[in-house]
Amino acid sequence: MNEAKHKNLNVLLVEDDDITNFLSSIALKKSGVKKIDAVLNGEQAIAYLKNKCPDLIFLDLNMPVMDGFDFLEIKQKKGFCLATNIAILTSSSRPVDIERARSFDNIIDYLEKPLSQTKVENLLAKL
Repeated sequence: MNEAKHKNLNVLLVEDDDITNFLSSIALKKSGVKKIDAVLNGEQAIAYLKNKCPDLIFLDLNMPVMDGFDFLEIKQKKGFCLATNIAILTSSSRPVDIERARSFDNIIDYLEKPLSQTKVENLLAKL
């Protein structure tokens, strides 16, 4: 993986678990990503998008306050960050969740936790 290619990539982690955010950050940094922000739910992610559009969002589906699906619906309805790519990163392997997630704009992958460096590199190759 060409680490220099991804060092200026802005990534937002939308995940309510601090340990998952920490492990995801490690995998991203090992792949050359330097700019990583994290928020703990969809409501915080919407507030973030009002000020800044990341290049890539890793989105959990099951979170308190506002879940991933509600975030996707509001993001799409409000037209926030239309060019931002989104990778679902969740523990859910339910086909109904996969199908629903892929119905939204800019979903480029559906990954099951944890985020490994291999998953990161495969995803970054799609960008």
